[in-house]
Amino acid sequence: MYHIKTDSEEQTQTVAERLAQYLNPKDVITLDGDLGAGKTTFTKGLAKGLGVKRTVNSPTYTIIKEYKGTVPFYHMDVYRLEDSDEDIGFDEYFNGDGISVVEWSSFIQEFLPEERLEVTIHKTSESEREFVLNPIGKRFEKICEELINE
Repeated sequence: MYHIKTDSEEQTQTVAERLAQYLNPKDVITLDGDLGAGKTTFTKGLAKGLGVKRTVNSPTYTIIKEYKGTVPFYHMDVYRLEDSDEDIGFDEYFNGDGISVVEWSSFIQEFLPEERLEVTIHKTSESEREFVLNPIGKRFEKICEELINE
């Protein structure tokens, strides 16, 4: 596990933007944390790092939003799928030509790929956040090490 602390939304976005430079198509990042922890803020930084020009906001009611950047970027908010066994084609996204970010991933645990980067966000104060990165797979382990040592 790796830990990163930030003290502003801008710093959170910068960390995510730096992470984006290491990502490839088929990569899956999961984001978990309480409401208001910073999941969408982190996602905005990832999107910026991937060259997305459109405004990024939470896809709470649509579940999945697709963006065009240097590679396709899939932003999923699966909160509304709690207590549901519905598979809305996750494999097509996870094995497609883009990068996927999944907010509230614990609700679709059975559909997640074996290798992924799990990010849990803890709100430690109004402006401070702690990010716990749990790499699952050697590639994500290497990404975390490079990100931490930048």
